[in-house]
Amino acid sequence: MERILIENICVGDTPGEASADCVLIEDSVIAGIGRISGDISAEVFDGGGATVLPGFIDIHNHGAVGVDVNAADVEGLMTVAAFLGRHGVTAWVPTLVPDSDENYRRIIGEIDRLMELQTGKPVAQALGVHYEGVFANEKMCGALRPQFFKNFTGSELNELPRLERGVQIMTFAPEIEGGVELAAELSRQGWVGSLGHTKADAATLDAAFAAGARHMTHFFNAMTGVHHRDLGVAGWGLTKEGVTFDIIADGIHVHPEILRMAVGSKGIVGVSLISDSVSPAGLGDGEFEIWGEAVSVENGRTRNIRGSIAGSVITMHDAFLRMRSLGFSNNEASRMASTNPARLLGLAGSRGSIEVGKRADLVGIGQDGAIRFVVVGGMLVNSEQ
Repeated sequence: MERILIENICVGDTPGEASADCVLIEDSVIAGIGRISGDISAEVFDGGGATVLPGFIDIHNHGAVGVDVNAADVEGLMTVAAFLGRHGVTAWVPTLVPDSDENYRRIIGEIDRLMELQTGKPVAQALGVHYEGVFANEKMCGALRPQFFKNFTGSELNELPRLERGVQIMTFAPEIEGGVELAAELSRQGWVGSLGHTKADAATLDAAFAAGARHMTHFFNAMTGVHHRDLGVAGWGLTKEGVTFDIIADGIHVHPEILRMAVGSKGIVGVSLISDSVSPAGLGDGEFEIWGEAVSVENGRTRNIRGSIAGSVITMHDAFLRMRSLGFSNNEASRMASTNPARLLGLAGSRGSIEVGKRADLVGIGQDGAIRFVVVGGMLVNSEQ
């Protein structure tokens, strides 16, 4: 049995609030939290006074460091996983934009291979797949490619390639043909049904909610907004009890003060942070090709040839820091970056919080906000890998 004792740390927000001075890891599991005395025969790691939080979980990620999930092979996906691990992400969901059925089959096969090869490696662990926009409204396509959109007549969901194991997320518009029936079928089959790329009215949204769709994708973006005489999709999401949403906290997709307002309205428990990162993430500004078209990145903002924002170039660490800058505490930002995504995916029993018996997926944050260390499944991530 391998044991690591991480000492000289604070678990939680501040001393006196869920504080501790060490975490004991046995193999891949948290075995102890707090002051541990006696001879435990463990490798000791000095955490340097860092605040230790659960590793970030990114449920919406299209790629990074030049690798596009839709075009990637297993080696490329592993490159993304290593990059994410260095930036505090201990688990992620590779996210597909609309594409041909042939390429869906290819990339699902590559994600299956990734999920086999990643075991025992200190990289962000892929948890499943997120199909974004297969069933979307063409009038709310954003940067997606409407030529690949589908309606739902009963068979289309079963025709999509499936992973051998793992979570499955579907972002869809309930107002398309068969959209409410799709919501019910997603729920029946155990998918996470998420409303997005939609301009549905409240009645249709209510019907999709009743059918099992309880989450919303990149809130405010690719959906109708709030007007004082028109609830809009965003207004429905803010006011509908039982609905949760994820949001891109880059300060570009959503104004920082609107971010603060949205979390205040919905409550921290109802919000998950996502990166929605695309392949240029980690490469700086420049000109790139994404999904068959030219995309520029300038001052951290993506723009395609139609002038639309085409995903983000942030990491979950950036999103975490953005929420801290808006006045949220480490623990509050951590709930949105780790705890809530784990709950959404049905994995709260093993991930998303620091508790004895859960996976040792941790990120150490210095007082300056910088990442001091990352642990994935009990393994320290090499910052140079």
